[in-house]
Amino acid sequence: MSNSPDPMHFNAVATSYGSARPPYPAALWRDVLATGLVEPGRRALDLGAGSGEATSELLARGMDVLAVEPGEKLAAILQERFPTATVVRSRAEDIQPETASFDLAVAATSIHWLDLDVVLPLVHTALTPEARFLVWRNVFGDPDAEVSPFRHELQRIVDRRGATREGNPEDADHTATKIARTSLFTVEQVHRYRWSIELTADQVHTLFATFSDWSESEVRQASSIVEALGGTVTEHYSSWLINARPSPKE
Repeated sequence: MSNSPDPMHFNAVATSYGSARPPYPAALWRDVLATGLVEPGRRALDLGAGSGEATSELLARGMDVLAVEPGEKLAAILQERFPTATVVRSRAEDIQPETASFDLAVAATSIHWLDLDVVLPLVHTALTPEARFLVWRNVFGDPDAEVSPFRHELQRIVDRRGATREGNPEDADHTATKIARTSLFTVEQVHRYRWSIELTADQVHTLFATFSDWSESEVRQASSIVEALGGTVTEHYSSWLINARPSPKE
């Protein structure tokens, strides 16, 4: 049972993925709506759509959504849940969008799986001049919050692995730099949010089972920690949103 992140891990937990992960904070969605691009009749491209957390909100606002998802099970769930969406089972790297055909592109907790050398030119081609590329994610743990007993014990599990991941996909500035380095996009804003949620041992087990770099044994350990701490824990989370404007097409 390796701790190496597996981009197809989410397909294996497709039936529980959507319900296990906390929703994005309301403040994040307010900033998405503040772009003025989430309107009826506009087109959105959802890259790595998963079980449809972003697709759902965009459809509810009247957008025409093309949801791209490589996992067979997740793509099937997307199509069943959102029959009005256009679901394409594909890697984001393999799509062939028409030029200037989308008003918005989003990558919600998926950009770290994408080959940006391939995807960013595709997205740049797909977007209209007034469009935006929005990238966001929830970070499971607020680095600025006081370390809770639960978080302390989780860190001990991670430390026992003896290996670290290259880069930091949970860091907004790291991701913003990767988006801006090709000069295809200008990062206009980086929004940050802080929030908390109470979790039971069962919720922790289901949630951590969706993490691609946590083994089954580690997931059981995390759940046991919650039980030892009284059955519930309050987790401090953070989220971020990157708003990037496409550079003029040559």
